[in-house]
Amino acid sequence: MLKLDTVTKRFGERIVLNGVSLELAAGDYVAIIGDSGIGKSTLLNVIAGLEPVDSGKVFFQNTEITGMEDDELTLLRRDNFGFVFQAFHVLPQLSVQQNVALPLLLRGMRDDDRITRILAAVGLAGREASAPRELSGGELQRVAIARALVGEPKLVLADEPTGNLDPENARQVLGLFRAAVKSGGAAAILATHSDQAAAGCDRRYRLSAEGLTALP
Repeated sequence: MLKLDTVTKRFGERIVLNGVSLELAAGDYVAIIGDSGIGKSTLLNVIAGLEPVDSGKVFFQNTEITGMEDDELTLLRRDNFGFVFQAFHVLPQLSVQQNVALPLLLRGMRDDDRITRILAAVGLAGREASAPRELSGGELQRVAIARALVGEPKLVLADEPTGNLDPENARQVLGLFRAAVKSGGAAAILATHSDQAAAGCDRRYRLSAEGLTALP
């Protein structure tokens, strides 16, 4: 499904991604572990086509996306990718249901049953009409996860999704995330600085200045 072939990314003289190679198949759930500032977010942005590479290639479903036009990449992300961010990015003026519906609306779809099912899967059944200000941090992250998964993406990219949560909420959110990803058959990449957060993944890799290394 996803293949990175010796991808290098520089910012000025600094090499952020140093010959990174990675392959994911449908259903894979992998963790990218690394210290803050090492380049985890940049790696996810490169995978999503949000950052150009300096060398190497990125393939999604056997199609090279490096060098694609912006319009093509926008459609690719809209139809195939789901994103979960540390800062939630839940829109305060919209209800829980309206926030989760956004990816469907962008694709010209309306499916209230699908929204109901995904909210139930992340433990938010009955909160459809709630405003974000009425939710806890853990609940807001569950909204973000539901929004990322409601469109049944083929690849989910999660960037430090529990960084703003206390340990118990983090544990619950990661359990829900794994269950929702696996039940939908998506591949997922969890970028985190926490070995504990990565423990529930199928495979783990460490990102460093030397590149990407598989962990036992």
